[in-house]
Amino acid sequence: MQVSDMRALRAIYTHQRLLRPTNHKSLPNPSLISFQSLQDPNFSRHFHSTGRLRCPEEPNSIPDSLNSQTNSSFEEEPRRVWSVFAPVSRTPATPKVSKSSDGQESGSETEMGSSSLGNGVNEIEKGKAKRSVGKVNSGTGSVSGRGTLKNGKGKVKTYWVCSDCGETHGQWVGRCRSCGVYNTLKQFLDRDDGGKVSGIGVSEEAVRSWLPRGEVQPVRLKDVNRGISWKDRRIPLRGTFGNEVATVLGGGVVPGSLVLIGGDPGVGKSTLVLQIASIIAEGHELGKASRVVYVSGEESIEQIGSRADRMGIVTEDLFLYSSTDIEDIFEKIQPVAPHALIVDSIQTVYLKGVVGSAGGIVQVKECTSALLLFAKKTNIPVFLIGHVNKSGEIAGPRVLEHIVDVVLYMEGEKYSSYRLLRSVKNRFGSTDELGVFEMSQSGLQAVSNPSGMFLGEQYPDSEYLAGLAVAVIMDGSRSFLIEIQALCVSGQAVSRQVNGIQGSRADMIISVLAKQAGLKLQENAIFLNVVSGTTLKETAGDLAIAAAICSSFLESPIPNSMAFIGEIGLSGELRPVSAMDKRINTVAKLGYKTCIVPKSAEEALRGTPGFEDINILGCKNLKDVINNVFKSY
Repeated sequence: MQVSDMRALRAIYTHQRLLRPTNHKSLPNPSLISFQSLQDPNFSRHFHSTGRLRCPEEPNSIPDSLNSQTNSSFEEEPRRVWSVFAPVSRTPATPKVSKSSDGQESGSETEMGSSSLGNGVNEIEKGKAKRSVGKVNSGTGSVSGRGTLKNGKGKVKTYWVCSDCGETHGQWVGRCRSCGVYNTLKQFLDRDDGGKVSGIGVSEEAVRSWLPRGEVQPVRLKDVNRGISWKDRRIPLRGTFGNEVATVLGGGVVPGSLVLIGGDPGVGKSTLVLQIASIIAEGHELGKASRVVYVSGEESIEQIGSRADRMGIVTEDLFLYSSTDIEDIFEKIQPVAPHALIVDSIQTVYLKGVVGSAGGIVQVKECTSALLLFAKKTNIPVFLIGHVNKSGEIAGPRVLEHIVDVVLYMEGEKYSSYRLLRSVKNRFGSTDELGVFEMSQSGLQAVSNPSGMFLGEQYPDSEYLAGLAVAVIMDGSRSFLIEIQALCVSGQAVSRQVNGIQGSRADMIISVLAKQAGLKLQENAIFLNVVSGTTLKETAGDLAIAAAICSSFLESPIPNSMAFIGEIGLSGELRPVSAMDKRINTVAKLGYKTCIVPKSAEEALRGTPGFEDINILGCKNLKDVINNVFKSY
């Protein structure tokens, strides 16, 4: 509040106090009160009276002569009209005072003065409110409470949402409390009025004409499962591609499920769901075809048709529709009666009556809620495609992943043709499953041997294999073999360059080799690299890293039929890792003859069926590994 505003309000309050007493003393001349703003000379306020001003009479302080003069002045008192200068309109506001038939005014002087001055106060407060709210909401509405904006259309709540993780904050802060990233909070306004539209209400209206209306009662568990087999609870996906997707989903598509698929732009999300739609529409189940509706808010139906033609999809029960209105989608797909619905993408659709534009926090939440209720009521599976932010997570509020039944992430390197379909959340199966595909001109193809897809070209024993070791890692329930390369260069400045391996982990292994194995690595520049751009995250690759460094330092090649599995401790001992049997089984299937493992793991795996053709060699520490692998040294 400005200083001039405070002075004007104080003057108004003083006038109100002067007008309330019943006994007054007349002043001979009318007065004019004028205030002028020090900051804005052109903005001024004037209060004047066309009658006589009176001040309150103090007892025992006024002579009798003045009392008589005052009484006489009351007998013939002129008509009084108060004018208040309105600061907003910059014009004087003068209320009219009418007289009754008996010659008296229609309102008391005190009431008229208070009302007129009250109007002046309202004008000032109204002008201040408009100037204050104008900074937030283009000069309309008034602020009431913290973070709440009121106007004629209802109450608008202001909140701040992190663009990376979707965390909601009551006010702006420089750093998000959830993800710790700076300058990612965006302001959103949520209107709260009586006619607010919700996604659940829209879905109930849409499916009301689809299903017969009836009273819902609790049902016993045995009655729910009666007469339903395992095959009836899943929609099977046939073919090598379908089997790979069904493995990630936990055995197939569950009717009435809501599946969310996320991934980087261009990784192949639309291609994946188009192939899933084609498999369902072709109807491999008992020779019965099923109708599928593919709704796109990003592409036209001609663009989708062109991609389907390139992929060789010619099914007649796949319907294409381009729309972004959820209510319109529910209305148009009703005559088709589909067995599956695909929405590409959830960030492009919207609900009428919900605050915000498509892709906003509120819109994404309400649209997902509408599609969830639609799936549960109609028993139709719904596939959603979601965008990701710069941190790789699905864009939108965190509650989005809580609403859906299944969350799948599609991953892939920019310069690689391989794609990984990973399950992050699955209410109907395990999250340890992983699907491996290869992108081709005709779409995604399942990889027949995913365990060896990260291996390079195998050479016979030669000097070129020095510094190369094979590690066995686990990703979900699948095991993969990756190649680790090491290069030790003496006579150069001591430096370490690491790609695909944690720098702290590499430093620890190098220090253990120097201290416990006696290798003089202090005067060597060491370079480490993981082939195919893979990132090694688990400790099962420690032994392969140490073997690659030893091979390069000793200039002794490692046989190309040998793999390494194990974790290294600070004292140089070898420790077992999880799923040793699965890892060794993968090594045996790929034709490897020898596998170096910790001594305790060798004793546990001794006599296991299927390991007859592979030599499992157990070692206690790094010195045993060097003595067994590099025998000439």
